[in-house]
Amino acid sequence: MTVPTISRATSPTFSDAVRDSRGSTTPSTGRALRVQRVATVALWSATLLTLAVLVLIIVFVMQRGLSQVTWEFLSTAPSRSGAEGGIWPMIVGTLYVTAAGVLLATPVGLGAAIYLAEYTAEGRVSRIIRSGTESLAGVPSIIFGLFGFAFFVTTLGLGWSILSGGLTLGAMILPTIIRTAEEALRAVPREFRQVAQSLGASKWDAIRTVVLPVAAPGVATGVVLGVGRAISETAAVIFTAGVALDMPTSLFSSTRTMSVHFYTLTMEGISDEKAYGTAAVLVVTILLLNVMAYSLMHRVTRRYR
Repeated sequence: MTVPTISRATSPTFSDAVRDSRGSTTPSTGRALRVQRVATVALWSATLLTLAVLVLIIVFVMQRGLSQVTWEFLSTAPSRSGAEGGIWPMIVGTLYVTAAGVLLATPVGLGAAIYLAEYTAEGRVSRIIRSGTESLAGVPSIIFGLFGFAFFVTTLGLGWSILSGGLTLGAMILPTIIRTAEEALRAVPREFRQVAQSLGASKWDAIRTVVLPVAAPGVATGVVLGVGRAISETAAVIFTAGVALDMPTSLFSSTRTMSVHFYTLTMEGISDEKAYGTAAVLVVTILLLNVMAYSLMHRVTRRYR
């Protein structure tokens, strides 16, 4: 019995197959490559357009406002309703109100995120909480301002004060911190928790010593986003913190933030030059806070790596 043989001309070897796969493309592969190139160009275009809008806004504000930014402008109080003088009380008021809001919202938001990510299974309760959080994130800032005025200022009797503004801003940035922190916690591999608990750590010890340090950059990102929204907020602050031009002395003092000062100078036609100067300082403050926060975040990340 003879075994039939296949000639070399009709039996491609493995090297021939590899050579063919490298040197030729099927029509479907060609279409996929063209789609990939179009998608890459579209994504790059969207990214560059976003950066161009950001640069345009910064350049527009800086060209009109930097000429007003002097040491006297930064270190003195305003006079004649802001037409003269500086914005030092506004800078202090902005930092106080923003710090109060972030300090109040961060522990609550992080605790809610830990509960949703670590202690609650995917069920009706978690869906209700997430739905409420998403609904809270979609509420306009003017509604937060009216709520803060009706509840904190009037009902609780806190008056127009830093505390009322901070509580309102804390409620406003709470959804951002919750969702960002929850996603950061869920991104930590389950194996990290399992290894920690297998070594004798309780669930809370595993979360505190393993999960939270790994998720710290994502949590910090949520806090930074909250700071950026709080420091530039106008509608929610003007109804709760007030519009006083004096230097705040306590949590119960009324104050005017830089965004409210800019809005007041522009809408009442007091001084466009001072308004653009205030806007320039506000933009630089937000950029500096973001740079410091991200540098701290990367330092923490390198430490735990």
